[in-house]
Amino acid sequence: MPQKNTFDTLMLLARPAAGKSEIIHYLHNTPLEERINRFHVGEFVEIDDFPMLWAWFEEDRILEEMGMKRLHSTKDEEFNDRRLWDVLIRRISLEHQKLVRDEQNTPTIVIEFSRGSEHGGYKSAFENLSQDVLERLAILYVDVSWEESLRKNRKRFNPERPDSILEHALPDERLQRLYKEIDWEEITAPDPDFIHIQGAEVPYVVFDNQDDVTTARGEALGNRLEEALNDLWALYNG
Repeated sequence: MPQKNTFDTLMLLARPAAGKSEIIHYLHNTPLEERINRFHVGEFVEIDDFPMLWAWFEEDRILEEMGMKRLHSTKDEEFNDRRLWDVLIRRISLEHQKLVRDEQNTPTIVIEFSRGSEHGGYKSAFENLSQDVLERLAILYVDVSWEESLRKNRKRFNPERPDSILEHALPDERLQRLYKEIDWEEITAPDPDFIHIQGAEVPYVVFDNQDDVTTARGEALGNRLEEALNDLWALYNG
């Protein structure tokens, strides 16, 4: 494991609207020295599959306007093929590979996504991660109930900015179908500290956000995040 004081690759997983993007926003706004000392995150870059997914939808609308065939999605923006969820994971891995290749002093890479059982769950996502991601990876899972995910999804939606990381949302029916059922507990049941992925032991910690400490992005979030990431660092650097 690395000798430096920061994670190489930190993955944030959760249901939609659980608080992943709010945690990243909080880290962005924490001074660098404090961020390293408290959270083991230095200068960092993000890889989020939502902009990739949204670009597909925008491209399909353009193609349709031009009288051409949509490539990725139906008119109501459902994927034409469930395997496209795994294509997104492979895109994440490709972006990760390029960042590691091109940076002499690679910053912490923060990966963010959500997966529900309906489209393969975390099991399918993990099977499509590349080895260079797995070799560097630690996972922070932001835990909220389905009901809390639904509440915050409704609250954050800004119809004027559907492409926004912090303000996009799904219709209730689609959120329920895609994300009510998740396989996180099944994936992590065999081991309280490590997920076994393609032969790799990947450390993980659960960040309980059922009481929503992330929305305010204040001291309560900082304290809980510090505790979680220090626990994760002990596993990662053990």
